[in-house]
Amino acid sequence: MEPDARVIEELVKFSSNMARAPNMVKAPDEIDLEITPHETIYSMDKMRLLHYKDDQKPTHKTPILIAYALINRYHILDIHPSKSWVRNLMTQGYDVYMIDWGTPTDIDKYLNFDDYVNMYLDSCVEHVLNNTSTDNLTLQGYCTGGTIATIYATLHPEKVRNYIATAPVIDGWKDTTVISNLSKHVEVDKLVDTVGNMPPEFMYYCFSVLKPFEQGIEKYINFFKNIDNERFVDNFLRVEKWLSDTPPIPGELFREWIKNIYQKNLLIQNKMVVGDQNIDLRKIRMPIFTQVAVGDHLVSPECSMPLHYAVSSKKKTLRLYPTGHVGMIASRLSQKKVLPELGRWLSKKSD
Repeated sequence: MEPDARVIEELVKFSSNMARAPNMVKAPDEIDLEITPHETIYSMDKMRLLHYKDDQKPTHKTPILIAYALINRYHILDIHPSKSWVRNLMTQGYDVYMIDWGTPTDIDKYLNFDDYVNMYLDSCVEHVLNNTSTDNLTLQGYCTGGTIATIYATLHPEKVRNYIATAPVIDGWKDTTVISNLSKHVEVDKLVDTVGNMPPEFMYYCFSVLKPFEQGIEKYINFFKNIDNERFVDNFLRVEKWLSDTPPIPGELFREWIKNIYQKNLLIQNKMVVGDQNIDLRKIRMPIFTQVAVGDHLVSPECSMPLHYAVSSKKKTLRLYPTGHVGMIASRLSQKKVLPELGRWLSKKSD
């Protein structure tokens, strides 16, 4: 059977696009993300506290502090001027701060939940409050940063006026993702005792098995098919740059994470201990807004939603969005629906 002429034409075009690509597009590390102007107002060890600034003065009194995830970098929340979570909040009149956890080295392998919650995050909260002369703030936690922020909200509720939980890792046993399934069977003590910090290569492997075809061959096929689409190529390279920049995870924190969140599932049972304090989600009584992505392949909806029902807050909102983990924070949908909805909810609780 002779190949269809249309198929041959497509193959020729695809081959041509592959040949032209090196001369048409930059490498991901050459892309300028056009990050919103900011300054470092505080640092401790590898961690930095960023304050975003523009010509527009905040119209809401309560500042927002974002605790980003421990995986990849905070840039995804500011990936492009037209898709920036940070810029959108600033346009809505909010004073925005972000935690850059930095890049742990071998000396940091003993850092644990207590260090991240009661030392790093608490120090950042204190600096934001001092910088804005306020008594409390709005805390947002994204992904694994949502787990850290959730724990913080139970231990220091007097400093958190509103809490935004965006795709938080909460109920490990209900998480149906590949990462969760792998975590439940890994011999984490042997792993951490052998390698110390979890290296970027380990995280790349975990990501590669989530959606091996979609995250591997298929995305590059789509890239070469759309080589003449400037918007597609620009977005692709920005995300690739973000994905390729993954810091190590401190060994002891990783050990506690796997054991307490995924294997023993202590957090949702109110049995987890951080430092010498029990973490009881019922102590969260401030207004809480939980954001969940239905198509999330990193943190399944079933893992995040239990937080909404576990807290004691009388003013609590749960929203599910028809998108994925990144789409909820860096897409047209996030700009047109997710952020405006969050802004309206928050505006009534920030003045």
